[in-house]
Amino acid sequence: MSLDEDLVLTPLGDGAAYEGLIDERYWTPRGPLGGYVMAFGLRGLELAVDDPARQPRSLTMHFLRPPSAGPIVVLPALERAGRSLSAASVRLEQDGRLLAIALGAFSGPWAGPLLDDAPMPRVEPAEDRSVSTGESPRENRPPFLNLLVMQSRFGEGPFSGAEHAETGGWLGLREERPIDAAALTVLADAWFPAPWTRLRALAPAPTIDLTVHFRAPLPLPDALLLGRFRTSVVRDGFFEEDGELWAPDGTLVAQSRQLGLLLDAEV
Repeated sequence: MSLDEDLVLTPLGDGAAYEGLIDERYWTPRGPLGGYVMAFGLRGLELAVDDPARQPRSLTMHFLRPPSAGPIVVLPALERAGRSLSAASVRLEQDGRLLAIALGAFSGPWAGPLLDDAPMPRVEPAEDRSVSTGESPRENRPPFLNLLVMQSRFGEGPFSGAEHAETGGWLGLREERPIDAAALTVLADAWFPAPWTRLRALAPAPTIDLTVHFRAPLPLPDALLLGRFRTSVVRDGFFEEDGELWAPDGTLVAQSRQLGLLLDAEV
């Protein structure tokens, strides 16, 4: 199945609610990939905004509990449609329980200068799409990695006791498709957590909240993107992770920040 098929929303009743299906193919060590769950919220927001000229600019989701495999209910609402910018919210529920809440901002381009101080780092170019490295150890390999291509270019491997929490490289869906906001939402959360490079053993890292800023016109042609993810502080079990995604031509296409929780971590 394709990502678009995996994110299909079917109207329920009067169309104010939609049904999606959480697939176990997106499983991590602790429930489904947060970016995949977030993509369902994005699809709901797009339906609420209902204006192809206004692309997603910002999307923030708070994750309240991990979904189980199976149906979920997506409840989007258009909060405001201004002359140039729309704001919308969405709730995700399963079996009557709230899973997540998200807010999104949608807008067309505005006139203004390009001030770009986020150059793409110089790394070895991407290899053939059949090559995939930089993943979790094989004995702990979660199913969602079968859907991705990952080619390591930054930092040390997971659980290597590195001095700095930095990781990333070329990544993309194994499926060849244009890069749209849904794909970026998944990819922004797909690489293993940056703090894992500083640990010596697996510590599950559920996402508390995730924000993605979409920084380029979408969609883009299919390609692997260069992702870099860094963490500066882990305290009281919580860590922040800042991410950047560049197209092969050096265009910054997305920025992300999330607050995560390291469970039973040891260094």
